[in-house]
Amino acid sequence: MPANELHYLSAWELSGLIRSREISPVDVVEACLARIEATEPTLNSFITLLPEQARAAAQRAEAEIGRGSYRGPLHGIPVGLKDLFNTAGVRTTSGTRIYDTHVPDEDCTVAARFNAAGAILLGKLNMHPLAFGPTGENADYGHMHNPWNPERITGGSSGGSGSATAAGQCTITMGSDTGGSVRIPAALCGIVGLKPTYGRISRAGLTPLSWCLDHPGPMTRTVEDAALAMNAIAGPDPKDHVTAPGPVPDYTQALTEDVRGLRIGVVREFFDGPLDGEVASLAQQAISALGEMGAEIVEVSLPMFQYAQPISNVILSAEATAAHRDILLSDGDQLYPQVRDRLEEGLFITASEYLRAQQGRQVFCQQVGRLLQDVDLLAGPVEPVTAPEILARRIEIDGSLDGAGEPAVPLLTRYTRVYNITGSPAISVPCGFASDGLPAALHLAGRNFDEATVLRAAYAYQQAHDWHRQRPPI
Repeated sequence: MPANELHYLSAWELSGLIRSREISPVDVVEACLARIEATEPTLNSFITLLPEQARAAAQRAEAEIGRGSYRGPLHGIPVGLKDLFNTAGVRTTSGTRIYDTHVPDEDCTVAARFNAAGAILLGKLNMHPLAFGPTGENADYGHMHNPWNPERITGGSSGGSGSATAAGQCTITMGSDTGGSVRIPAALCGIVGLKPTYGRISRAGLTPLSWCLDHPGPMTRTVEDAALAMNAIAGPDPKDHVTAPGPVPDYTQALTEDVRGLRIGVVREFFDGPLDGEVASLAQQAISALGEMGAEIVEVSLPMFQYAQPISNVILSAEATAAHRDILLSDGDQLYPQVRDRLEEGLFITASEYLRAQQGRQVFCQQVGRLLQDVDLLAGPVEPVTAPEILARRIEIDGSLDGAGEPAVPLLTRYTRVYNITGSPAISVPCGFASDGLPAALHLAGRNFDEATVLRAAYAYQQAHDWHRQRPPI
């Protein structure tokens, strides 16, 4: 197979070729490193690149497979980790120069599980500082650039993960999602982003932002690669007391292309308010396509949707400030100003406000839970717009209340925060392109710990279209 094609093959495709020894992990790693060399000056996906470490790991994988010690479908597959996943002997900056020389002594659980599966770490990926922002800005290590249009944002906070996956720099990447930070860059970069159920993947060894909202999740070019990643990294961990006990299913068994019998609820409120007309149309077409494939489509209402932002804001601000209070007080002048401002806001949240937000969260979760008793999945757009320009603070959009546009942060997290509040599994899957050439995405969410149904519907939609096979011009 030509080397110039390897960097865009999925892990699902590569694993069969590697296992049969038609290609070598060395070939795959070299293809990805060549792609990084060609595109990284434009995209700025990485904070730390590990070419020699990756080459050595690829040689070891090739030798193991040659001896008959094949570990499974991720053996020899290149991966990248958002730079808040601790990696032994490799710096973990959390996206800020304050931690530029921080080198952990041990791997986080996710990194250790990837390593045990035989995956090969290419490097640590760029991110919004401290994961506290949805745009992918970073003055310390450089802003992240969307491979579909480098003048546009990747989304955040896992922006480097989004651009690296979309551009073929990595086969699988990992992000973290506190208010949408896996799904936002996945949607804006035209890839798949899965936020699993809260507690399905260990957070041990990750820099926290919000203890009750943080979700690690895989970012891939295909739904089947998200399932493969989940098989390797999900499951209980004694180092993280919120991980759910019990075995993890084989998520690849859900990839049937059959959605007959599924009942999908379209949330009315997701199509009210500021929403780009083309994005709305693409999401509606994707939902209709699932209906044509045999799913039952019904309209549902989430009256508390308007409270998702204030509930999330209070909880996130209070917990983020608690997590980073020490550096805010000692090194606040070195923080990216927008991140510092958001952390300082958390200093003024009272205990009573935090408790009321948690009480509101419980009512919100009950309402979503009742919806998911009547339907199997909830559907809508992931983002109300395609990728805005880098550093845009306000965004023009259909339905804006005034000519000044909508504030970027609440707009970009408008739909995603809902499922951080509930902890529900949710996926972003590409569903077409707007007239500006930028991708849009379908949002599907399900019952807690029912990632299988979310993956099933996403895979069925993916297989009926070729959006995931489109390649950015970069």
